[in-house]
Amino acid sequence: MPDLIPFAEAAHLFAEFEHTAWRLETRQGYASDRNSPKWQRWQAGKDVAAEPFDEWRLNVQRATEQGKRFERVRLVDDPLTEGQHFLLTTASSNVTAGEDIRNLYRADAVRLGLPDFDFWLFDSRILARFVFDEDDTTLGVVLTEEPADVLAACQARDAAWHHAIRTADFARAVRSTV
Repeated sequence: MPDLIPFAEAAHLFAEFEHTAWRLETRQGYASDRNSPKWQRWQAGKDVAAEPFDEWRLNVQRATEQGKRFERVRLVDDPLTEGQHFLLTTASSNVTAGEDIRNLYRADAVRLGLPDFDFWLFDSRILARFVFDEDDTTLGVVLTEEPADVLAACQARDAAWHHAIRTADFARAVRSTV
C-alpha cells in the first residue's frame, strides 16, 4: 500500500484535475468541522450558509466555470447526526459555487456495497483515500493510481451517484419530517 501523506500534499489535485473531482463522504461527522469557527456560529444559530465564499468555494467556482465538475455524495444516517445536519446546512453555499452535492442514506450505501471510507477520485484515474483517527481527525491521504483500486472507486461512484438525492431535494425532505 502506498504511503500516507499529509492532505496538504494532495491539495494540488483540486486545481490540476482536468474533468472531474468526485468525493464519497462516509463519516458521521468531521473534527475539522467541529473545530471550525463556522461550527461555533452554526451552533449559535447564525446563518452560516450565506457566508462569503472561502478559498474552497472560489476554487470550485473557477473550475466549474471552466467546465470541470466537482461532485460528492454524502452518506447520512436516519436520523441525521449533528455533523450531518451541519453539512446539510452548509452545502447550499458549495452548491452555489458550482459543486453538485448529493445525499444517500447509509442503509442504502450498505445495500449497494459501497466502501466505508472517504475518498476523492480525480479524473477517474487518481484515488485519494482518507485516513482518520477515532475522533474523525484527518491523519492524511493515500494516493494511488492502482487500476483495481481506481476501478472499485469508479464503480462505487457510479452506484452512489445513481441512487443519491440532490441536496436541495434532500434538505426539503428532511425538513418535512422534523
